[in-house]
Amino acid sequence: MTTVALAVTDGMLHFELALAQEVFGSAPAGVTGPWYDLVVCGPGPVRVGRFGLEPDHGLGRLLRADTVIVPGWADVDQAPPADLLDAVRAAHEAGARVASLCTGAFVLAAAGLLDGRRATTHWAHTRALAERHPRVEVDPDVLYVDDGGVLTSAGKAAAMDLCLHLVRLDRGASVANAVARRLVVPPHRDGGQAQFVTTPVPAPGRHPLAELLPWVLERLDRPLTVEDLARRARMSSRHLGRHFRSVTGTTPLQWLLTQRIRRAQELLENTDDGIDAVAAAVGMGTATTLRRHFHRTVGVPPDTYRRTFRSRNRSGPEGGEGHPHP
Repeated sequence: MTTVALAVTDGMLHFELALAQEVFGSAPAGVTGPWYDLVVCGPGPVRVGRFGLEPDHGLGRLLRADTVIVPGWADVDQAPPADLLDAVRAAHEAGARVASLCTGAFVLAAAGLLDGRRATTHWAHTRALAERHPRVEVDPDVLYVDDGGVLTSAGKAAAMDLCLHLVRLDRGASVANAVARRLVVPPHRDGGQAQFVTTPVPAPGRHPLAELLPWVLERLDRPLTVEDLARRARMSSRHLGRHFRSVTGTTPLQWLLTQRIRRAQELLENTDDGIDAVAAAVGMGTATTLRRHFHRTVGVPPDTYRRTFRSRNRSGPEGGEGHPHP
């Protein structure tokens, strides 16, 4: 029986912890043989979000685990406690496979386990991870990274992908698929696939583009140019570019492309429109153009993306009633 240990302390995110509990805590129906021995290890009673948690063992128990999972770290600006870092580091040195979920990568990085390795975390924090830990090769565009004995995942849904990846490595694809069916999630999303969440629209507020951005979003089906945007904003193209860098962190054209891709994602998820119709609705013109930009940005073709999200509404390979994936 493989032991999976959850390393917890004050300041962890409850969603990722509960997610790992769901995957490794009990075998799905029909799966025979021993399942994982899941243990929760911490320094004592801890607060996980709004919940109190009583660990099964102290952090020293990590030394005897086959796999150690570090859930999301709530405040990435706060240094993880030294006893947690020491325990995770010692477990890895003892031969344990160590995985982080979402911002748990900051714990692994602080413990030195990501130095010289490729890793990822939630897209909103990849820049901070790279700046604070320059010896880590941060990849902001993937769902998870399996770098031998150290694994990292992006945001919450990608944390599920990584857990299923671990099950697939240990027990095979059919067992991992059975877990996915029980939890009503896609059975397999490759780790190299891009994070489906793209750069968001800035929150409403008092900035030079506050009126322009909503105007653009209402006209994504039109062939807008930088000059069109500058004219609408009543400023030169150069000034527009500077404001876009300040507000969105990117150029007007890149922001516009990102919004077109986001709209295409929504249409692929929620409608039966053909690829040609989706391309026209988001201002891409042709299906060929949409496929090229979509694949380059998201990491998979539009058809594959649609199948992935449609599978979330089915309880198994045969379809049937299900519940939307959260």
